[in-house]
Parts: sequence; C-alpha cells; structure tokens
Amino acid sequence: MTSTTRGATSVETGGAGPGVEAGAWEELVTTALLGTDRRPGAGGPGELLDAAAVQTLRRRAGLVPAAAGVRPPDAPPDDRPALPEAARRRLALLLADRSAPAHAGGRRGSAPDLGELLPQWLGLANERGLRAPAELLPTLLDAARARTDLRPQALAFAGPRGLWLARLNPEWRFAQRGASGGSVLPEPGDTPAVQLLWEEGLFAERAALLEAVRAYDAEAGRALLATTWSTERAEDRLMFLDSLRDRLSAADEPFLEQALADRSRNVRATAAELLSALPGSALAGRMAERAASCVSLDRTGEVAAISVEAPHECDAAMQRDGVAPRPPAGRGERSWWLGQLVEATPLATWPRRLGGRPVSELVALPVADDWGDELHAAWCRAAVRQRDAEWARALLGAPSAPPGEGAGTASLAERAKLLSILAEPERADWVARFISAHGLSEAFQLLGVCVVPWAGALGRAVVDALEIARDAGSYPWSFSGVMGLAERCLDPAESPRLEALTATPPEREGASPGAGGYWAEAFQRLVATLRLRATLRAELSP
Repeated sequence: MTSTTRGATSVETGGAGPGVEAGAWEELVTTALLGTDRRPGAGGPGELLDAAAVQTLRRRAGLVPAAAGVRPPDAPPDDRPALPEAARRRLALLLADRSAPAHAGGRRGSAPDLGELLPQWLGLANERGLRAPAELLPTLLDAARARTDLRPQALAFAGPRGLWLARLNPEWRFAQRGASGGSVLPEPGDTPAVQLLWEEGLFAERAALLEAVRAYDAEAGRALLATTWSTERAEDRLMFLDSLRDRLSAADEPFLEQALADRSRNVRATAAELLSALPGSALAGRMAERAASCVSLDRTGEVAAISVEAPHECDAAMQRDGVAPRPPAGRGERSWWLGQLVEATPLATWPRRLGGRPVSELVALPVADDWGDELHAAWCRAAVRQRDAEWARALLGAPSAPPGEGAGTASLAERAKLLSILAEPERADWVARFISAHGLSEAFQLLGVCVVPWAGALGRAVVDALEIARDAGSYPWSFSGVMGLAERCLDPAESPRLEALTATPPEREGASPGAGGYWAEAFQRLVATLRLRATLRAELSP
C-alpha cells in the first residue's frame, strides 16, 4: 500500500496514523506551520500531505452552492431614436480618450483634446433626443462617476436604461440622486399618480416631478412640496426650496415666510434670498426700511454725495429675515450687515431715496467715507438677484473704460454676474468691445458667461486679440485658458479665417525664443478642434 493510501485510510477511519482527526483542517494547517517534528504523533511529512489532500477533497465535495439571487427586473424601454452609426463610433472614441494622461510641460500639441469635447457632444446628442447605445452605458456611467461636470448631460443621455443599470452597481449610486429619474413621470395633472411618486419615488424622480408640476402649475407644485415639507431631510428641503426660483411669484410668499423659521440655517437663508427677489414681499419692504435708514443723499457739499451709516447691531428681527450676524474672516461686522441689507432691498427704492436720479447717475455719485466699493458690490448682488438689466448696465459701466475708472464696478467676478442678466446679443457685444479695448488678460471670466457658439463679433474680437498677443512675442500658454475656451466656444465657421495663423511666423527681434512655433502649434490645434466640432455636429444629424 502506498503512503497516499495509508494516509487516506487513516483519515477516513479516524485512526491516529497521521495524528490528525478527519475534519480538523485547522490542525492540519497548524502542523504544517510548526513542522511534524514539533507535533508529537503527527507522523511524517508524507502522511501530513496525504491527510491534507483527503481533507481538501472532502471540503470541496461538501461545498453547498449559494442560493440564486433574485433576478432584476427587465430594463425599461427607451423609445428615443438610436444614434447614427458614425456618432456611435465617435462616442466610443471620446469615452476611450477620457482617461488619457494630461499633456506635460504646458504643451498640448496640435491634436484636439477629445476629453474636452465630450461634454459638448453629450449636449448635442441630448438636444437631438438620441438614445445612448446599450453597450456603451457602463463606460458612460464610469465617465460620469469620474467627472462630476459630465453627470447632468451623461445621465440625461443614459436615460431610463442608464438609471436601471446604475441600480445594479454600488459604484454608480451617484446616479440615484443625480439623474432626472428612470421611470416615466406621470402627467402633471394626474394628481393621484403624482402624489404616489412624490411619496415613494427616489430623490431624483421626486426632484424631476416637482420641476414638471411646477412648470405645469406653479401653485400645485408648491402645494405638493408643502405636503411633505416637515418630514424632509434638511439637505432635501434646501434643494426643493431652490427649485422655486423658476416661476417665483408673490403667491409663493406665505410658504417662504414660514420657511424663515426653518430649523436649518441654510434653508432660512435661501428662503430669505427668494423673498428678497420679490420686490413686493413683506421681507423686501422690511429690508428696504432698514437699508434706507443707512444710505441717504448728502447735499451739504458742493457736489451731492451718498452718505452711509452702517448698522451698529444685528438684532433678532434682522437675523430672522436672513441677515447672518457673523462676518467671514477679515470682514468688519458693520460692512457685512450693510451689504446684506442693501442686496436684499428692492432696487426701485434707491431712485426715490436718492433724489429721483436715473440709475446711471446714481451709480456715478461719489460715496462718502470710502463706502463706495461696499455699496456698489451690494447693488451688484441685488441686480443679479432681482434680474434687473437697467441696473446691470449701469453697474457694468462702459466696456471701453479702464477697470477701476468711471462709474460701475471694477470687479471682473461682479461684471461676469451682471453680464449674465443681459440678453445674449447684448452680452456678447459688451464683451467683444471690452476685449477690443483691453485685450484678453482680464477677459477669461467674462467670456465664460457668453453663449456658445460665440457670436460673430465676439469670435472675431477673440481671434484678433490672440493674433495681437502672438505678434507681441509672448508664449501661447500665457493665454491657455482663453485658447481652451476658444476651442470649445468659437463658431466652427471661423476656422477658414484662422488658417493663416497656423503657419510659423518669422521670429521677431525681442520675441520669446521659439514663441512663433508654439503659437503655430496652438492655432493648428484650434483649427483642428473647430473642424472636429463641425464633424461631430454633422455625425449627430439625422
């Protein structure tokens, strides 16, 4: 009998041959670790290995299969038209390129950056109402998980099947809150179905439902929110309350007044902000009364000026109306309180309060005791909150005026917000004239609020300014932010005009070494990107 047979017989009968009882797997492991010499009665190494072989076979034979899981429901239908084949191939390329390493050393080469074109591609596909290919849904969800900027467009494109798939993978749980809902929303007028989904749906579905009902009947949407308001989580109350911004009206005032007493500070602040955007609300009236007591017209000097006396305290009534008592670090209390009062005051208050002057003259008035920047900044925030184009124009000032001189605000951040209020053509025209007067060094924030593709005059102003910068002898990466925006926002019809700039210019005296070649490379990439954008649009067309 071989040693294997002897070992097997010993274990099967429970004998002491190898010194280990059947089933004692832990004993076998311990003996193997310590060595048979240190375990009395363990037998030799051969017997130990024989016993381990038998025990392994028993363990495998006795394995009980796991119970089968519950089969998930079938994926819901998606009736949107399928992508054209060329567009499907293009999407696969864009998704494959999303994890490509960043260009090193500041140079990006002359090839288009496909990862930067993915958001635009998704936007175009959603505009056309096309369906995401089923085989690309996992890659699309992975891309959205890695890049939060992609999520709204990616989840809209993924549609109900994308949300169905996301429920099966914990790594895609972000889709449960970020998607617009995987199920078909009921008709806004179907009250029982609306109430059922509102009470039992996922957050994403409830958010989409509230938006749909609000668009159908603003009062019904607000009433729907009120049915569960007291039981919602604070972060959900905040997001639902923020949805009231669209179609905000005086009818929302009673609900918002109640929200001023909410247990969440952020909810209270948002309710106060929304109420201050209603010029006829009681809160706006209270804020106007407080602000008017702080700002007045001083006619005692040779030239009329605005006099400011900031609040000396932030009482409980002010705090209930949304005034935060504690300023951020480095900010004085009184200026902090004043700014909050003025930004929540209806702008119509000031012409009446300050001598009946037109808005453009009010903004140009001198402000005593260095309160001008604080007052103008608060007026900017009020103009944005109240969507007042007249005040926005006055506070923007002339685009040709040097920043910091003349009427209006010199802050680029404030100017960008004010521009967002103006109609699209006026916005583009203002920025084009600003760039023509001042170049690109301070234009990045302003360009970011202009509608894509940039209007003809704006696109020409950007290209002209880039050419001037090249001729000045600087390196292109000094304008990399604007160049990146141009790749995404210039009208592809501008590409023929840019052809002349793709050649390497002769090196000028005093220019940075090699700058001409770098500029040629940057313009080559710009032209290639514009042409690719035109191709993407054509591939997505029926």
